[in-house]
Amino acid sequence: MGSEGYRVAIVGATGAVGAELLTLLAERQFPVAELKLLASPRSAGKTLWFRDQSITVQALSDRAFDDVDVVLVSAGASISREWAPKAAAAGAVVIDNSSAFRMAPQTPLVVPEVNPQAAADHQGIIANPNCTTILMALAIWPLHQIQPIQRVVVATYQSASGAGAQAMAEVKEQAQAILAGTEPPTKAFPYPLAFNLFPHNSPLDEAGYCQEEMKMVNETRKIFAEPTLRITATCIRVPVLRAHSEAINLEFAAPFAPARARAALRESPGVTLVEDWQANYFPMPQDASGQDNVLVGRIRQDLSHPNGLELWLSGDQIRKGAALNAVQIAELLVQKQWLKPTAPVLS
Repeated sequence: MGSEGYRVAIVGATGAVGAELLTLLAERQFPVAELKLLASPRSAGKTLWFRDQSITVQALSDRAFDDVDVVLVSAGASISREWAPKAAAAGAVVIDNSSAFRMAPQTPLVVPEVNPQAAADHQGIIANPNCTTILMALAIWPLHQIQPIQRVVVATYQSASGAGAQAMAEVKEQAQAILAGTEPPTKAFPYPLAFNLFPHNSPLDEAGYCQEEMKMVNETRKIFAEPTLRITATCIRVPVLRAHSEAINLEFAAPFAPARARAALRESPGVTLVEDWQANYFPMPQDASGQDNVLVGRIRQDLSHPNGLELWLSGDQIRKGAALNAVQIAELLVQKQWLKPTAPVLS
């Protein structure tokens, strides 16, 4: 990418997604000229490593975004609402991983493999979609390009990683407690997740849909630029540490041969086809964890509908479902020259 680079800040640097952002910036050799790590006051003073350099975490402040080109935010919607506009006003491009701006009309909601051009129309803030939305979009967009999807029915099987590092640790503690015959702790979740599952615990609307389910509905419509696309979702927390899975039923106007879908997905960026029918081996969270691509498989004809197609996926919520998509948006800005370099790359 040349010797010139970008001054980057990470908000929420000490969280699970923040740690993954650091890893991906290094792995993908993003041209970082300067790196500023920002978090809450209680995390200020901690040190994190980036390219063999120790960097001290700073507390968020009104001057934190001076001389910054790109801000990657992964610290929750309330933090984003407060600080993302300040960062944009200071001249940075903000790539926000929260729900704060996803449905704002002036804010692009971007999955680079699906709607990259949308990123060009930002007004200082670009939104990263919800993890389950990103994973589904990668799997169904290539099929939608061949034959427009008329209806989506999706059920998600969401790992603890979606609720952060503390939730992942809590599931381990719960498992140990249950096996020892003691009461499992419940701080990150309202109920024990170890050896259990329950509908996603985000608030319910009057129709009985939770926020997580409506994110999938509304965000997919926005990304696809299909405001009337029929989508219904059921989101479930399952006792898996990392990587979400989804069972997706698609309805088309005419039959869509599984072989044709398989061929399209085999060639699609960000997707790996995983199917061994003899061994009954298909995408699993343990295989998707740590992987950039979304694993898609078990593609089959819906026996209940001549125009229906079934598929199954697993994808790493922390990588493609969050940090990787954000870094890819930053890479897109660089590749399209929608962001100009400002300083020599950090050695």
